[in-house]
Amino acid sequence: QVQLVESGGGLVQPGGSLRLSCAASGRIFRLNDMGWYRQAPEKERELVATITSGGSTNYADSVKGRFTISRDNAKNTLYLQMNRLTPEDTAVYYCYADDLYTRGMRYWGKGTLVTVSS
Repeated sequence: QVQLVESGGGLVQPGGSLRLSCAASGRIFRLNDMGWYRQAPEKERELVATITSGGSTNYADSVKGRFTISRDNAKNTLYLQMNRLTPEDTAVYYCYADDLYTRGMRYWGKGTLVTVSS
């Protein structure tokens, strides 16, 4: 199995920045594509950004140009750099990783809360 642990959330003022991290442990050789979702109170879960094992990225329109997803395979860590944050970015952010060998198997972190408020 794979364990994912997010960190880096917190309270930030509008216009500020945060960097989220997602540390993977366990059977890390099984990691394939990875990404971030978020869920705001009383809203549907939203896919924020994805990154393939080869480094190709995709972003939700709502975060394009402000967020950057990256991964450091040597450190087994996924990142989400978030700039120019707005109150609409307030949510619990979850990282995930797809299993390379078992189709449809996805690992999840427990989430980290980001609050954007003055």
